[in-house]
Amino acid sequence: MDRQDNLDQFFQSDGRTVILPIDHRNAVSIDGLENPSEFIGTMNEAVDGYVVNLGVAMAAADELEDKGICLRTDCYKPAYGSNMDEGSYRLYGADEALTVGAHAMMNMLYPNHPNEAGIFREAAELIGESLETDIPVILEALPMGLGRPDDYTVENIDFAVRAAAEMGSDVVKTAFPTGASADDFKRITDACFVPVIVLGGAAMGDDEALLAMVKKAIDGGSVGIAVGRNVIQHPKPVKIAKALSAIVHDEASVSSALKIVS
Repeated sequence: MDRQDNLDQFFQSDGRTVILPIDHRNAVSIDGLENPSEFIGTMNEAVDGYVVNLGVAMAAADELEDKGICLRTDCYKPAYGSNMDEGSYRLYGADEALTVGAHAMMNMLYPNHPNEAGIFREAAELIGESLETDIPVILEALPMGLGRPDDYTVENIDFAVRAAAEMGSDVVKTAFPTGASADDFKRITDACFVPVIVLGGAAMGDDEALLAMVKKAIDGGSVGIAVGRNVIQHPKPVKIAKALSAIVHDEASVSSALKIVS
């Protein structure tokens, strides 16, 4: 496949995508992924692709066969106890992506993180490998690091998104800025020359708030979402994924999407 064919594995004819990241279990402990192959099998009807670690890509190859596969190339371990906060460090690259038939690779990019220099160099090396193999890169661009909503201002997200694009990312994954409007986000996406998708972050436990955030993101120019824990840890994961898909692909209202979950 060439680069565009690989990207097309994630995007429907409307140019939008619903990606389900299930790459959490080497970074944080969450319930719901005890049997990843079984979980993928139940979710396939509701999503366009997955972000997976190498082990899951190999173990669930049959279930992933008809979906976009994005290989997580780094480990985004948060600080724990006396362990250093390295933010993110690369584990894999294009060779492993080719081995498991991945259509994209994903790596963190943390502008202004204490380990910014190392993270940027590793992301740049990954992009260099992608140019040689036609496997696209999705950089997950988050100011300062993972799970820092106070730092996810419009200004900081705007810089992070554009920095990822400038580095050569094919798609940028980012957080919806804290307290932002759709118009605020539109200024960010308008100033970025590659597609932008929005992550979900920690499980909210509030369907309406989640769907409203995604609606603002789509109205603000996002071409899709990569929502993980808010689906995985939901009591009705397939239904919430279908509700999210309705907003992304069908331009459904929040109220109509909520009916899908009930």
